[in-house]
Amino acid sequence: MPVNVPDGLPAISILAHENVFLMTEQRAHSQDIRPLEIAIVNLMPTKIATETQLFRLLSNTPLQIHATLISMAAHESKNTTASHLESFYVDSPAILQTDRRFDGLIVTGAPVETLPFKDVDYWHELTELFEWSKNHVCRSLFICWGANAALSHFYGIEKHLLRKKLFGIYPLERYDKSSRLLLGLDDPFLMPQSRYATVLPADAQAAGLKILAGSQATGAVITASANHRQVFVTGHLEYDEDTLDKEYHRDIAAGLDIAVPYNYYPENNPTRRPPVRWRTYAHQFFANWLNYYVYQETPFDLDRIG
Repeated sequence: MPVNVPDGLPAISILAHENVFLMTEQRAHSQDIRPLEIAIVNLMPTKIATETQLFRLLSNTPLQIHATLISMAAHESKNTTASHLESFYVDSPAILQTDRRFDGLIVTGAPVETLPFKDVDYWHELTELFEWSKNHVCRSLFICWGANAALSHFYGIEKHLLRKKLFGIYPLERYDKSSRLLLGLDDPFLMPQSRYATVLPADAQAAGLKILAGSQATGAVITASANHRQVFVTGHLEYDEDTLDKEYHRDIAAGLDIAVPYNYYPENNPTRRPPVRWRTYAHQFFANWLNYYVYQETPFDLDRIG
């Protein structure tokens, strides 16, 4: 079933070429069905690319989804036009002023890992949204810096900066093979990583969280609260084939001391096209989250959430 998105969203035409079907709001209104309400807090500067990546994965399920894109009012985007944000996004204060409830919430990463949380210009606004989610969201999925931020806010788990960027495609071990979130994933399975911070397994365990997947090289990558109401992923299953390539050449152009992404280019040669070896895992992971932890756990009457 398709994801119901605002009419005119660029992802519609992009994904149509991949035979990924997104339904416009106009058509969705003609169907008598209660879709899953999913809020997406998109903190990435390349918002259209991130929208497309997430909608590609959310559409791979028999469930119909109505997506609401949320932006931070306190932050002025330098990479996305104001007209795009005004047309397709709702800023978080507007969401907080209503009593809307959602089956699921996704919070993306953001390129602010090396900053202290309090120095991020929208930190206060984001933490207000985190508090709001306790009584207005059934299940939450936090990605990369979004995971670091949520772990700090909800559990007091601080991020630990790495000496160099963890960058590439890393094999991960399934520590909890009984978790339905990891159902159907290989052991090990692959996930792109692009970050300057990590989560120490001891910190997650001390906070009562379940460590579902990770490795010695990556630290705890997928963790969850005991009932999986909150899931934290420090990697990027949603990444496209060329996302790490673009990041690598961007960092080189900026004069950063960056290594070639690990396990990414054939023969470690940046001139060669990288293969996609994580796409199946990405689709399976998001399908598992939507099916087992959103659809099967959320009440039909959203007013019962919280």
